[in-house]
Amino acid sequence: MRILLVEDDLPLAEALTTLLLGAGYAVDVTHDGLSAEALAGAERFDLVILDLNLPEKDGLSVLRSLRARKNPVPILILTARGEPAERVAGLDLGADDYMVKPFDVREFEARVRSILRRQAGLHAAELQIGAVRFDMTARRFSVGEEELDLPARELALLELFFLRAGRVVGKEAIVQSLTSLDDSLSDNAIEQYVSRLRRRLQPHGLTLRTARGLGYMLERPAEHG
Repeated sequence: MRILLVEDDLPLAEALTTLLLGAGYAVDVTHDGLSAEALAGAERFDLVILDLNLPEKDGLSVLRSLRARKNPVPILILTARGEPAERVAGLDLGADDYMVKPFDVREFEARVRSILRRQAGLHAAELQIGAVRFDMTARRFSVGEEELDLPARELALLELFFLRAGRVVGKEAIVQSLTSLDDSLSDNAIEQYVSRLRRRLQPHGLTLRTARGLGYMLERPAEHG
């Protein structure tokens, strides 16, 4: 999952970036409204976390511009402006949620998870495919009582396959979801991650199929011929 964080308070931006990276998300950060608008229009993000008091262009104007262009990216407004009129304006313009500073970090993480679940069309906090269960709150995979111990990038990749189970996930979508602009992921690296995941999942009855020239698909057990 890839997040764009737009925050001009540099210490807060650094703290939130560390928090989100630690949770396994790919994060791009910008500190002004014009850059945020350009990035959100040019790149694919699963979520934009948007401050309102921004230099160059304020957050509500960025939000208005993105929605006018039919950009559907979920947006969480994070701001010191807590007046009801400000909240109404943000939500009416198309924001998905609104948090007022200062805030509780646990609530912030929970709201991020909630928005990402809705974006994936999921309402429950748990998803199970075959014997493998994904706890989206803890971002943990398990089989029975045993947790699947996965490195951060493999966990993020398996999360992507779970959320798109039964559909082909292209290499470009994998790169977009797992990396920021400061990061890179080669075709060879993707193949290595997929190969490792395939070996981890096979004992539990799940198959990662290669769609030659297109990408990869996590098959649901019922889909096996």
